[in-house]
Amino acid sequence: MPSRPRRRPMANHVATATPSGLRARRPSNAAGVDVMTVAYLGLGANLGDARQTLKDAVVCLAQQAPVTVLAKSSLYRTAPVDAGGDDFYNCVVKIDTTLAARQLLALCHGIEHHFGRERPYRNAPRTLDIDILLYGTVQLDEHDLTVPHPRLSERAFALVPLLELDAAIEIPALGRADRYLTGVVSQRIEKVDPCQCPFRRVAAAIVGGQSGPRR
Repeated sequence: MPSRPRRRPMANHVATATPSGLRARRPSNAAGVDVMTVAYLGLGANLGDARQTLKDAVVCLAQQAPVTVLAKSSLYRTAPVDAGGDDFYNCVVKIDTTLAARQLLALCHGIEHHFGRERPYRNAPRTLDIDILLYGTVQLDEHDLTVPHPRLSERAFALVPLLELDAAIEIPALGRADRYLTGVVSQRIEKVDPCQCPFRRVAAAIVGGQSGPRR
């Protein structure tokens, strides 16, 4: 059995851990109303018990106060692309969040760190990788954050589970995502677990039973 990565505490610079999940400042509009954005996150792992890590990571995402998990794709086994090591396990998670894109990136990095992520060199094998694939219709091109993900249209491990969640989804500036499937047909990808949503069962406990399960 593969060993499971050592879990670390959530980083204080991301947010403060409380029994109700992580607290982070929420962006609001001029009227003081929280701004909600639908985003898609790509999760991958190929070290330790990668399948269990992804399932646990989805639960961890659902525990974050500024995030509501709306849907999770099936779990896929894929060949490494531009990376070494064993096969990856991948999925895509659809969320609704009050976090700005950069805050969401910081939260993703904090969760990666919690699950033992290290970055010894570029494209190293990883215990957990969380990428922002789409953040609403926003387009960003900054030194450490590009949205949509710059290689989304080139990677079967991102496209296939993304299209499972929304067959008609569009990539800003590129158009419908399904147009790019023909370009990734040579990349090996296999569905290994149908969609399961454990976060629905734990959501009530996450919010202290005050508001019931998140949908």
